[in-house]
Amino acid sequence: MTAARYGAPVCYYAMTHYKLHYACVPCRVSFKRHADPLRQHLCPNCAGPLVCAGHDFAPPPRRDLRGWSVVAAVLGEGLRYEGRSACGCGKEPGYRPRTRAELRQRRIVAARYGLPLSETLSRPDHLTPPG
Repeated sequence: MTAARYGAPVCYYAMTHYKLHYACVPCRVSFKRHADPLRQHLCPNCAGPLVCAGHDFAPPPRRDLRGWSVVAAVLGEGLRYEGRSACGCGKEPGYRPRTRAELRQRRIVAARYGLPLSETLSRPDHLTPPG
């Protein structure tokens, strides 16, 4: 929450409809578009469908192939880069792996404990026992 002019709390996302980040992993580009459930957003480069990456997505540089491979794994598991609740005052952005080493560690933990990969990708500490 942020403070208003006179000290009353104001929700972060409550007053404005912010655009969502949409990514095309094969082209390694991202765009900000308004969310529209009736319309499919297409990549202007390859005409493929864009994947909704959430409000808090920070794309890696286009030349960073390793970074985009991690983004592809996270988005492929159905996760989005979200952190705040609908009104924006719920919590800070959640954890998502940023390097291939972090992704590899979480895949090992998921296989060892028999957990879904999406659950281990969203945990900041991969060594914390599931519970």
